[in-house]
Amino acid sequence: MRNIKVTLEYDGTHYLGWQRQPQGMTIQQAMEEALEKILGVRTRVTGASRTDAGVHARGQSANFQVESDLTPERLRGALNALLPRDIVVVESREVPPEFDSRFSALSKLYHYTIWNRSVRPAMFRQFMWHFRWELDLERMRAATPALLGRHDFAAFESANAQSETTVRTITRAEWMGNGSQLIFAIEADAFLYNMVRAIVGTLTDVGRGKIAPEAMPGIIAGANRANAGRTAPPQGLCLMEVRYDLPELPSATATEEQ
Repeated sequence: MRNIKVTLEYDGTHYLGWQRQPQGMTIQQAMEEALEKILGVRTRVTGASRTDAGVHARGQSANFQVESDLTPERLRGALNALLPRDIVVVESREVPPEFDSRFSALSKLYHYTIWNRSVRPAMFRQFMWHFRWELDLERMRAATPALLGRHDFAAFESANAQSETTVRTITRAEWMGNGSQLIFAIEADAFLYNMVRAIVGTLTDVGRGKIAPEAMPGIIAGANRANAGRTAPPQGLCLMEVRYDLPELPSATATEEQ
């Protein structure tokens, strides 16, 4: 049995997130259905992050077990021939048997994009949050450093989540860009359900003057969702990369010939 790791890029607009659902198509289901056609057997695909409905990915990681002799290159080519056009396997490689996309991850990097202009965007609107009210970027930047480090982030977890622990370690949090397009980059060892979207929603409240920048440490320490801001909509969120400690091995990437 071989363990295959793939890196996926997808537009999550028309999917109910990563994880299989009783009704409606998901990324996991699309992958598993394609693999069943290729391999002739049902194959479980494990994703590094259970992205929500409408959330996108540039660097989602997943792995699955196969008995096939197909090389990673041929598996990537076969998957891309069968997957919908809004899902692409950009890399495929064989990894050690103990590798698990979710539990072997060291950190995950997300970007959240805001289009801060009174007029709605015509292009790329499915990949950004149109925020029509003026935001004070300096206020938002002043509040952001409080997120860094190891904290209980219960204040930014969805009320219906049931995490074993709400403690996480954020190693990067910063705002990039200026003018109309703002991008919030955040990296952590793991994230709670809706955590990034809740953080972004809270920081936009800071940017509008509803929350003081210096209030952020108290919001985190209070561990109460009611004290934080809104949950930002899903379409602005994109999983950029999942980081691992893996040896350098041959891989099949999108730049290689089929």
